[in-house]
Amino acid sequence: MTAAVQSPMTTPQPARHPAPTARACALAHLVFERPDLQRAQRFLEDFGLQVASRSEDLLLMRGTGSSPYCYRVHRGPQARFVGLGLRVESRAELERLSRLPDAGPIRPSSHPGGGECVDLTDPSGFRVEVLAGQAAAAELPHRGPIHFNLPGEPRRVNATQRPAVQPPEVLRLGHVVIEVADYQATSAWYTQHLGLIPSDVQLLPDGSPAVCFFRLDLGDTPADHHTLAMAQGFAPLYSHSAFEVLDADAIGMGQRVLRERGWRHAWGIGRHILGSQIFDYWQDPWGDKHEHYCDGDLFTASRPTGYHPVSREAMAQWGPPMPASFTKPRLNPANIAALLRNLRRSPDLSLRKLITLARLFG
Repeated sequence: MTAAVQSPMTTPQPARHPAPTARACALAHLVFERPDLQRAQRFLEDFGLQVASRSEDLLLMRGTGSSPYCYRVHRGPQARFVGLGLRVESRAELERLSRLPDAGPIRPSSHPGGGECVDLTDPSGFRVEVLAGQAAAAELPHRGPIHFNLPGEPRRVNATQRPAVQPPEVLRLGHVVIEVADYQATSAWYTQHLGLIPSDVQLLPDGSPAVCFFRLDLGDTPADHHTLAMAQGFAPLYSHSAFEVLDADAIGMGQRVLRERGWRHAWGIGRHILGSQIFDYWQDPWGDKHEHYCDGDLFTASRPTGYHPVSREAMAQWGPPMPASFTKPRLNPANIAALLRNLRRSPDLSLRKLITLARLFG
């Protein structure tokens, strides 16, 4: 269990660990199972990802950046989020991680970029694949930035703005957001074993954490405000994943294309408060949310953790209010069973806390 800091409230919060087992340096990929790879591919291509590899039972998608792939889809009987992949700098870190309880052995990666991998499972049951030695891929071309005419500063004269009507070019995978019942144990595991740093914590009225935004510890190199975000929930669930595009025009064009092609909109366009990203959220064929974003905050390791009250209004500076459907859980039999089970066993979950969360976001 990681050390905890005392927040301005009363409940210990997630905190950076003084000597983590390893330090993740990048979010490498996400892993899903889907019963229909063709439908998955159609949505992801309309969203702006590109096929890196495809077989009957496996689909790999990538952005235009140097990551060989960032989204892996296995054919499976049910649609589900399996977990995430993180990169570390050295094999020595893999060796230390391989000695953790329930860790798999170091194994060669069979996916694009190669390298070696250790399979872990976090305290909430999500698979975490930690890679070292993965080779970079050649970057793919994408359009350059659009030049804006600012008052008193003309940059575009005798020229027009005419971006192509096509899916926006996703540059890279930016972050993933999960919900967990065992909040303290899961957040502590990521700080202790993968060196993640809490950037900002949103607090419930009793001082307990509702959401924590974790960034990579890259020292003096700026890192995204968050690579992993974790929300207090009633069960381990996928919330959404986020993919960087070049600018707000790419986000707007993405909204046009996805709407015209019949996909379901979830929330946006707006600008977040914590992280500052301009955002737009869409649902894939199974209702899982995927975010286009641009212009996110970058923090070095020296930036201290911030603490903030949680509310629906705290989610965006401008744009449409966050709809209640955005955080509404799917109350299927499996989730109802998980809710009842975790209310009995999880030290971080209570009926009062769930009622508070429902009142804030319902």
